[in-house]
Amino acid sequence: MSRSELDPAVRLVCQACNAEADPKDPFPFRCPAASNDDDVDHLLVRHVSAKPGALSPAAGIVDDDPNPFVRYRRFLASYQTAMSSGVGDAVFVDWIRDLDASIAAVDGRGFRVTPFGPSDDLSDREDVRVWIKNESNNVGGSHKARHLFAVMLHLKLAAHLGSDLADRSLAIASCGNAAIGAAVVARASDRLLSTFVPEDGHPATISRLRELGAKLEVCVRTTDMPQGDPCYLGLQKALEDGAIPFTVQARENGLVVEGGLLIGYEMAAQLAAGGESLDRLFIQVGGGTLATSVIAGLREALAFGLLPRMPVIHAVQTASASPLQRAFGKVASLVDKGADVERALEYAAHHRSRFMWPWETKPHSVAYGILDDETYDWLPIVRAMLETGGHPLVVSEQELMTAHEAGNEAMSDSGRVCATGTAGLAGLEQLRGTGGLGPDETVGVLFTGVDRE
Repeated sequence: MSRSELDPAVRLVCQACNAEADPKDPFPFRCPAASNDDDVDHLLVRHVSAKPGALSPAAGIVDDDPNPFVRYRRFLASYQTAMSSGVGDAVFVDWIRDLDASIAAVDGRGFRVTPFGPSDDLSDREDVRVWIKNESNNVGGSHKARHLFAVMLHLKLAAHLGSDLADRSLAIASCGNAAIGAAVVARASDRLLSTFVPEDGHPATISRLRELGAKLEVCVRTTDMPQGDPCYLGLQKALEDGAIPFTVQARENGLVVEGGLLIGYEMAAQLAAGGESLDRLFIQVGGGTLATSVIAGLREALAFGLLPRMPVIHAVQTASASPLQRAFGKVASLVDKGADVERALEYAAHHRSRFMWPWETKPHSVAYGILDDETYDWLPIVRAMLETGGHPLVVSEQELMTAHEAGNEAMSDSGRVCATGTAGLAGLEQLRGTGGLGPDETVGVLFTGVDRE
């Protein structure tokens, strides 16, 4: 079979209204029909067509390259737009390598396929076979820079095609790993980044952001302001003023999923290499882009024949802030009353505020990286849990701290992981404690961020 017969075709389509982003639009970040006033959950999702075997190395379109963006470049929307616009494959690869080298000069490391394998220590502890995908040693100390590298590739392409996006500032709402990942990629690209941070941002993060040249916009939560995260509200104002959404929320920039879904590709390939499959996957959820991205990658790996089946998906949130669990319960109740899953999801997509709204109280947790007031990219996660038979898990502070200690004992040779990064393990331990795991299961967790303490 020739390469042209196997090449995938990617479209970005709104999950709610089916409007499709123009691949040559320099600003394809949001649904073209999106409005802030219509209560519709406009979110661009990938629709990918490819023949079975496309992700197999034998097909010839996945390179054996340690950089995942080189290895899987043909599955990126920006790559396909570049090829249709006359940019050659070699030029696109040069863009990846040049930007990666600049990132390594800023951060001390570039992008590489990250490890995913069984942990003997955790497997013995949990009485199931536990696989860990470790992102804590990735660029910026987490998975977040992956998402934004994909956006920067698009911006590079847009500039090549004559867009004025190069003149616009970048903006993100975060005071954690997302902000640092964004700042590293922005600094390596000589782009101005405005970072909307809370007044109680972590000192180590604030210090690193200043080192990277990010412009800090401190956002104070007051009683007379609209409900929701003040940093996210500040970001919204910057976007209205013309800033580029360089933020890890697919609701604002659908292209961030493309960098994150490579995690799912890597997991599927690493499982396939060992003749393994996952029964369950536990993913910590704040704003929801990580889970949305990994689920998308696994779904595509399944469609392309690299993965034998989807694992049961469990989203893990803290007891301090669990808007996804609340939304899941409302969608599940529609199904319990007789609606099929697709109809319930369609109704939720067109009545967002009945299912997802900001958490009413200011949350506090050792897993501070998943304390988003909303799960912005929530619907694909709810879909995945309903379709695989999963459900959300809400963990206590004690469960988070116990998992943090156990996770770091198991990863003693790889550097410490933060409590946010091990939160998925807390969900696994909770489910095991309630008898929800079978003794022969193989389960996966994501360790997603370095401990900066």
